[in-house]
Amino acid sequence: MNKLILIILAIFLPPVAVFLQKGVGKDLAINVLLCILMFLPGVIHALWLILK
Repeated sequence: MNKLILIILAIFLPPVAVFLQKGVGKDLAINVLLCILMFLPGVIHALWLILK
């Protein structure tokens, strides 16, 4: 998938971007938890997973 689209999704819908990049797994669970607690850590986590 195009990285630009994933980056835009990571900013607005981080769990969706992580799901498209990694699928269902521990990374998605961590991201959903981070987004529930606070939105910004979820965005940072999603961007980190996409850009690494």
